Amino acid sequence: MIVRIASGITGFDSLTAAGDDLGLGLGGIPENTVTLIYGPQEVGKSSFCYGFAYYGLTQDEPCLYLTTDMGIKEISDNFKDMELVLDEYLENKMLYVVDAASSDGESYGHDWYQSASVRNPTDILVKVTSGARSISQKNPRLRGVIDSLTTVLESNNEMLIVRVLKTYILRLKEAGGTAVITYTEGSALPRTEILIKSMVDNIIKLDGEKIIIEAMKGMGRKEAPYQITGSRIVIDGNDD
Repeated sequence: MIVRIASGITGFDSLTAAGDDLGLGLGGIPENTVTLIYGPQEVGKSSFCYGFAYYGLTQDEPCLYLTTDMGIKEISDNFKDMELVLDEYLENKMLYVVDAASSDGESYGHDWYQSASVRNPTDILVKVTSGARSISQKNPRLRGVIDSLTTVLESNNEMLIVRVLKTYILRLKEAGGTAVITYTEGSALPRTEILIKSMVDNIIKLDGEKIIIEAMKGMGRKEAPYQITGSRIVIDGNDD
């Protein structure tokens, strides 16, 4: 039996339940897997991450959040749009943030907040691994987010990042994590994209109009239209 966790994305769990090849009627993201969310720019990839992390936090599931595109202050504002005060979860040690986007991140002032640089993937990996270890000591389940892999790929040798990603996936799964990773289509060499897709368990494409589940454990291809409202992504219905 494939155990799935609620995604936090409106309409997604219904979509995946309808596409369940095992006939169990259980929707969501398969537990202890890594899901790649990819597509062009500005199609809702970050919004998917917000919904995934937000729902977990509201259900007392901690989150390990690596951000490379938007700094902590911008992410905090987006979470406020979803009626969630990010600082409270940092203070309660439910949210561990590794921020590789903010230039002034070191002044943010929370124990579970670490600043990093997209040009130092080894340091990022060390801090992410430390975060996973800290969370797993008290929690059997965690959610992980990398938003976005694109920025790290653009700033480093691609094969180095592939190796770092492989280690990240291993460490996260060892800690009982379920993760989503965003990536902008076409921003790396084709062979690198193929390698990244081969390393994850589930692959979802957002094209600005439809969400397309290209691969997911226990189900076949599925797609549906979606909309972005503020910081939220909403899947409108099934489109066979």
